[in-house]
Amino acid sequence: MKISFPYLLSGAACFTLGALTMRVADAPAPLTVPVLRAAQEVLGLHFTDAQLDSARRDVGDNRDSYEALRKLPLPNSVAPTLVFDPVPLRLRTISSVKQRVDDQLPSIGKVTLPASRDDLAFYSVRQLGELLRTRQISSEELTRFFLARLKKYDPKLLCVTTLTEELALQQARQADADIKAGKYKGPLHGVPFGVKDLFSTKGYKTTWGSVPYKDQKLDEDAAVVTKLRDAGAVLVAKFTLGELAMGDVWYGGMTRSPWDLKQGSSGSSAGSASAVAAGLVPFAIGTETLGSIVSPSTACGTTGLRPTFGRVSRAGAMALSWSMDKAGPITRSAEDCALVFDALVGRDPRDPATLLALSQEFYYEFNLDVKKLRVGYVKADFERNYPGKANDQASLDALRKLGVQLVELELPKLPASDMTFLLTAEGAAAFDDLTRSGRDALLVKQDRNAWPSLFRASRFVPAVEYLQAQRARRLLIEELDARIKDLDGYVTPSFSSNLVITNLTGHPAVVVPNGMRPNGLPSTITFTGQLYQEAKLLALAKAYQDATDFDEKHPPLNF
Repeated sequence: MKISFPYLLSGAACFTLGALTMRVADAPAPLTVPVLRAAQEVLGLHFTDAQLDSARRDVGDNRDSYEALRKLPLPNSVAPTLVFDPVPLRLRTISSVKQRVDDQLPSIGKVTLPASRDDLAFYSVRQLGELLRTRQISSEELTRFFLARLKKYDPKLLCVTTLTEELALQQARQADADIKAGKYKGPLHGVPFGVKDLFSTKGYKTTWGSVPYKDQKLDEDAAVVTKLRDAGAVLVAKFTLGELAMGDVWYGGMTRSPWDLKQGSSGSSAGSASAVAAGLVPFAIGTETLGSIVSPSTACGTTGLRPTFGRVSRAGAMALSWSMDKAGPITRSAEDCALVFDALVGRDPRDPATLLALSQEFYYEFNLDVKKLRVGYVKADFERNYPGKANDQASLDALRKLGVQLVELELPKLPASDMTFLLTAEGAAAFDDLTRSGRDALLVKQDRNAWPSLFRASRFVPAVEYLQAQRARRLLIEELDARIKDLDGYVTPSFSSNLVITNLTGHPAVVVPNGMRPNGLPSTITFTGQLYQEAKLLALAKAYQDATDFDEKHPPLNF
């Protein structure tokens, strides 16, 4: 099955619960030659009847093994023993990816309270952190301010699954006490935030945006929740995601873009992007498997960082694809992304992917000279006709004016979209019990492009073809590395083959707003970096944002 990002976002109706339960409960049919002959047609194979008869016993033995393994309890939190490693062969001889040690943020100057407290809604994380550090405002006051905004605007945006008000006020008071006592933890100390509701939070529901799990409580805090708490940040809300991380439709409805309530905020980090764009929180945490930070950031006009695969622990997060899931911040600027990412990055024995990462450190690198950067741009993608073309061309012009050296780049021609059945195969394994129990009939969307049908179809993916696709993925990693190894990064339209390619290869990307589209929603452009080089990538994105004002625009919220 070929799957693309827009395909992932669609959805709706198939089987009834009773019919599916009946099929699951029925005794397996005998494995005759005609049954195997029909099955091989599904797989595109052409064995003779004699060959099929010879294989019949072993196929039956395999099926018995499947049945035995299905009796084992395998909750979503149990990961496979195989761990995806995005590192190309060229980098394996390097003990670590070196980054210039420049652990200083640029001066922010004097920050004061605005004349109207409402303006605090669109202050940056850095500005709010400075107000808290200098004790011009308390964390409790700021937390109550954002809780009030969440309560006011969520009924229209449908971006919140759970307010964590009691916990938030407790954390805010602790932050105030620590700051007063001189125990300042850094620029996130006392700053409110929210997380996509696929991250577990002890004492609160973790719904995964899905009917079968809407009352689920997991007795742990996800790694990102713990790390941000340790940085002193204040958790105020859990945000919506499209059901099981697809699209913007969840059991409570469709999450809206604050720029136009008639349009969805896209997915699947739908609520995180909507809330940040509307000034309901200064930052939020999302995830991306195949566009779930890039797409809602585009619909809502936020800045989103999809880190290198393995840089941020996914422990305590819902698994959709163990080899493609990535967690990252959604903010209003690249600088704010850096502040949050700095708190998130690092090894975690609960997520083996973090143990494979070459680089475990992150340093701010905002004072680099962008005139010395060689940045690729995918000329063919920018020359095609698409809704945001004029804005993207203006972005390229802005980079040239900054003195950035733009170099033409061609992306690999390998069939990346044909490898994305890896995602649905892993997703089908992650939600095996949901499918076989028939509870997938409870999902809101039931059409042929929705999870229930995709998970069923994935049962027909042979292990051999899954492994062949992973081998092809290795070719993709090596070819992309060969094309970009002499670049400091490259820029593409946000929706192009690069989105699929780099989600497969594990490269980091920053998506930033760069104007408005004809449909009234923001447009974005995407900067992609070398593996583990988020510091340089964010510095480039910040330089672009310093030269433009798109990151400072926000919706009027006339509702």
